[in-house]
Amino acid sequence: MRVRRFEWDGAGNTANAIRAWTVADRPVVDVDPIEREVREGGDAALLELTARFDATERPLDALRVGLSDIARALTEIDPGVRNSLELAVANVRAVAEAQIDNEARRVDLPQGQNVTLRSVPVSAAGIYAPGGRAAYPSSVLMGAIPARAAGVNRLVLATPPGPDGRIASLVLAAAALCDIDEVYAIGGAQAIFALAYGSESIVPVDVVAGPGNAWVREAKRKVSGTVGIDSLAGPSELMVIAGHDSDPSWAALDLCAQAEHGAEGPLLAAAVEDAMLDSLAAATESAAAERPGVGDAPLALVRVPDTSDAIDLANAYAPEHLELLEEDAVLLADRVVTAGCVFAGRYSATAFGDYVAGSNHVLPTGGAGRFSGPLGPGIFRRKIATVEVPADAAAKLAPHVDALARAEGFPVHGESAMIRR
Repeated sequence: MRVRRFEWDGAGNTANAIRAWTVADRPVVDVDPIEREVREGGDAALLELTARFDATERPLDALRVGLSDIARALTEIDPGVRNSLELAVANVRAVAEAQIDNEARRVDLPQGQNVTLRSVPVSAAGIYAPGGRAAYPSSVLMGAIPARAAGVNRLVLATPPGPDGRIASLVLAAAALCDIDEVYAIGGAQAIFALAYGSESIVPVDVVAGPGNAWVREAKRKVSGTVGIDSLAGPSELMVIAGHDSDPSWAALDLCAQAEHGAEGPLLAAAVEDAMLDSLAAATESAAAERPGVGDAPLALVRVPDTSDAIDLANAYAPEHLELLEEDAVLLADRVVTAGCVFAGRYSATAFGDYVAGSNHVLPTGGAGRFSGPLGPGIFRRKIATVEVPADAAAKLAPHVDALARAEGFPVHGESAMIRR
């Protein structure tokens, strides 16, 4: 764990200094060559890229996973793990379905016209789940369940195969529980380009969603506009606000759990008391040293003048995850406006949200919480407006259209309206 103290310099300046420190050594990623190969080479390029980047020891002979293999995976996984997956599915689905509003909204306006707004699902969505040498069934659930709740008709999963050329049974079991229609053994940037542009085997989708590494993030940036995307999620983040009675050993495990995602994920702890920060730093370094899976993540420590300043710092930093380990955590949570997800209270560890709490773990990172939120059904739906202008309303509105259109230099717009008087 790389630990550094930051002096309080106001919420905005302190947040900017921490953000600059945590991203200073990140490499520049260029996905343009991969994009060209996928667009020009189709399936053959995807198979070659999979062999090259996913280090499969057994070459793939097909990109698509058979439906029988997906169904069989449910029988192969540990029954206890399946039970936990099913619990996670039920909770994430309940929260996703609560966000759906199928009711059309009609607005009647004074001149007699009306505008009706309704929401409809996109036709096809592509979910990306990281994989390869590790299995992330939870990422399958977090992407697929909101898409299904949104009403998406065709749901496609892309995830890297392991060294044996196969997708992990856990991931396929999650796909089966989510009723995913198609599964492709493709990872990285090439998977994003394949979902967006298609190939001989893959029909393009309308929206691509799901977490991934820097290559996946840059590929999503490139295809945005060709398809919709959820966000440009980067390395996972956690900010902890510790109170005088917080347990440093609990907070340390929360920070170490976040560092399991890798060495690039920024960690931040804020407290009013120096003693709490000292205890937390010592507990975190000790816990990390005993756990080989914990990455060498950067941990920023900030002593804040007051708890309200800690909330201001959180709002300026916009962390992906924010833990409020304070007595009045629920009240403080109401003041948070930019975090991807807030975990209020000493028992509300981020790990619950990663798996079974019901919230979505695909969240904005890198400060993107200022303008975006968790992955949800809204990503997979679009608004349609229907305008109805009766004759009497047309007569009242036409002169205003004519005046504004001519002012903008579009007289035929005005004529189009005026002929309907």
